[in-house]
Amino acid sequence: MAIKTYKPYTPSRRFMSNLSSENITAKASVRKLLVKLPVHAGRNNNGRITSRHKEGGAKKLYRIIDFKRNKFNIEGKVSTIEYDPYRNCRIALVTYKDGDKRYIIQPSGLKVGDTIISAEGGLDIRLGYAMKLKNIPIGTVVHNIEMYPGRGGQLARSAGASAQLMGREGKYSIVRMPSGEMRYILGECMATIGVVGNEDFANINIGKAGRSRHLGIRPQTRGSAMNPVDHPHGGGEGKTGSSGHPVSPWGMPAKGYKTRRKKASDKLIISRRKK
Repeated sequence: MAIKTYKPYTPSRRFMSNLSSENITAKASVRKLLVKLPVHAGRNNNGRITSRHKEGGAKKLYRIIDFKRNKFNIEGKVSTIEYDPYRNCRIALVTYKDGDKRYIIQPSGLKVGDTIISAEGGLDIRLGYAMKLKNIPIGTVVHNIEMYPGRGGQLARSAGASAQLMGREGKYSIVRMPSGEMRYILGECMATIGVVGNEDFANINIGKAGRSRHLGIRPQTRGSAMNPVDHPHGGGEGKTGSSGHPVSPWGMPAKGYKTRRKKASDKLIISRRKK
């Protein structure tokens, strides 16, 4: 997908870039698949900010995505390719032979008029087809992978993301994640063939502060610009470097300090992305 640049008729336009919308064929039209989500802006159920630098952003409707791909053995045809304000990839509206309509994440190369299908058993290895990992040939590139059977795809869902099936051991499949991590995933879990589209999303330049505000991102103040009472880096006469290692406002090391909690699923990790 091409990246679109602009003439610099303002300073912020000089470096701004965006993705071309030439592959978008229609606007959202299926009302039952659109939902208005409440805006939390980083606040918890008590109204306290627990995730900083967030705001409501521009108004938008959530598209209900079929991450489970559990419409088995019924062919569907791609009707439209659409924009989704809640994710960085495009989505495809699929119309099934029984009249049902569902959104799926658009794999790179999937076009209007293409046919897709999902099944619990084996299928041909074609773009957009969904099946269980145990039926997918080793070496195949997949996305939208379940971690638990029936829960819906949770892995490799962002623009340009994909994982590769590397092997099998018993009831588990060995999958190399987009981060390089190798892990076991049950062979009963569903996955979709192909790479998620919109690969060039990582190359766009936001360009100006106002565009970040539209995305729901508020400004962030440097700790060194604060007073000592507000941040460990604060204080001093004039501009000063931080004494010691960089930390958060609450003293937690900000670079290299491991904060990952132990999970039951950690035993399924064969090798981490960081050695």
